[in-house]
Amino acid sequence: MLDVGKWPVFALLPPEELRLIRQACVFGSAANEALYVTVNDEVFALGTNCSGCLGLGDLQSTIEPRRIDVLCGKKIVSLSYGTGPHVVIATADGEVFAWGHNGYSQLGNGTTNHGLTPALVSTNLQSKRVTEVACGSHHTIALTTDGEVYAWGYNNSGQVGSGSTANQPTPRRVSSCLQNKVVVNIACGQLCSMAVLDNGEVYGWGYNCNGQLGLGNNGNQQTPCRIASLQGVNIVQVACGYAHTLALTDEGFIYAWGANSYGQLGTGNKSNQALPTLINTDKERMVEVAACHTSHTSAAKTQSGQVLMWGQCRGQAVASPHLTHFSSTDDVFACFATPAVTWHLLSVDGDDYLTVAQSLKKEFDSPEISDLKFLVDGKCIHVHKALLKIRCEHFRALLNETDEDAIEIHQFSYLVYRAFLEYLYTDTINLPPEDAIGLLDLATFYRETRLKRLCQETIKRGISEENAITLLSAAVKYEARDLEEFCFKFCVNHLTAVTQTQAFADMDHDLLKNFISKASRYGAFKN
Repeated sequence: MLDVGKWPVFALLPPEELRLIRQACVFGSAANEALYVTVNDEVFALGTNCSGCLGLGDLQSTIEPRRIDVLCGKKIVSLSYGTGPHVVIATADGEVFAWGHNGYSQLGNGTTNHGLTPALVSTNLQSKRVTEVACGSHHTIALTTDGEVYAWGYNNSGQVGSGSTANQPTPRRVSSCLQNKVVVNIACGQLCSMAVLDNGEVYGWGYNCNGQLGLGNNGNQQTPCRIASLQGVNIVQVACGYAHTLALTDEGFIYAWGANSYGQLGTGNKSNQALPTLINTDKERMVEVAACHTSHTSAAKTQSGQVLMWGQCRGQAVASPHLTHFSSTDDVFACFATPAVTWHLLSVDGDDYLTVAQSLKKEFDSPEISDLKFLVDGKCIHVHKALLKIRCEHFRALLNETDEDAIEIHQFSYLVYRAFLEYLYTDTINLPPEDAIGLLDLATFYRETRLKRLCQETIKRGISEENAITLLSAAVKYEARDLEEFCFKFCVNHLTAVTQTQAFADMDHDLLKNFISKASRYGAFKN
């Protein structure tokens, strides 16, 4: 399961749908558009659909996910997007599909007509296998298995690398200084492009007024230029922000250059840098750098799993790397970037890895490795002694005194006792309100305060005129004061209907007396 919970655009998806997501991307000027791929390799889109960027064949926004049929089964390996927005993907077969905004031919189809559905980008790429794609604001670059780079789209600053500033309507190989060289990593800023070679060299081209090409000057470049000041430094990854660049070395150091008005270079000040500058990360070895061409936010992850962030963070300028509690750089962009888009395609491994909580839930009432069973109403419930002792004081005391591998329970029903044991594995209860009364009894008996509170919340959600008196009686019996007050107020507010129920007629004499007295003080019988 891919955790997309920090992105609001996914907030309305039901849990059963969220559990199926294996890849996702959030994009758009307000992070209001999203694509995701399920475990079944189906592709869905939702959001505002600017310029047809959802690939659904129309311009209609959709709050509910709609399937992109043409992409289902394609196995996406790389995805990037522009600010139009336009979207480009590479598949496992090495094909490239593009759709959305096309005012500058960034879809590579030779036209400037917006693309409402994903279309194969074939010109000059038919015999090539593309492994990675990257988009600037309105241009696209693609990396092939041969280490070649192709580019197309908006070219006002030379970001296509063709040697001119004319827009490039179809994919064209970026040659010049890259001829006969093998590129292994690519990235795009708003109006520039970067490439890392297999020998660790870095080349940049396009817009450079903020020094984002790292060449020591501010002149735009229409063809790739090597960053000479990194001579002897082996770069393995680059990431581009709006107008700044981060580079990770094979020794885990970070260099940064370009615009710095928000502290996005992490140098401790806000001065632009036209040359790569080594960032102080307290000697921690870095394994990933992250930036996105839509924002001025930077992030990095250490070998030990710590995540740092700096730059524009929800309106604040953080000029030095700041340690966060996040477990991934993705969380930085979800919570602190503006807009809160994903900086790359979010992916979860295709294996069957389960979290600790998921593993425990899976093993509940499974006889395979359990070492204890409860016999309730003639039925078995399989559990693990160690977990019960960790989670419940009652069981810690009970199981320390006995070596039995089977325990009979007579005080509670099978339904209630199973729900209690399942709660110890999952921290949740799954019972209708009427049955939650029995669990409330158990929680009171075992002095499980949190479980008692959960039962009360479940009962509150299911109160009705028919069962209000029954629930009130249970609340009084089990000394659930908050629930008692809630049920009492419900009964008073629905007094006429409640007093006509069978439960009211069968009400315990003392409880009825107290109810009438309290209701009278509450003003229920005033004309």
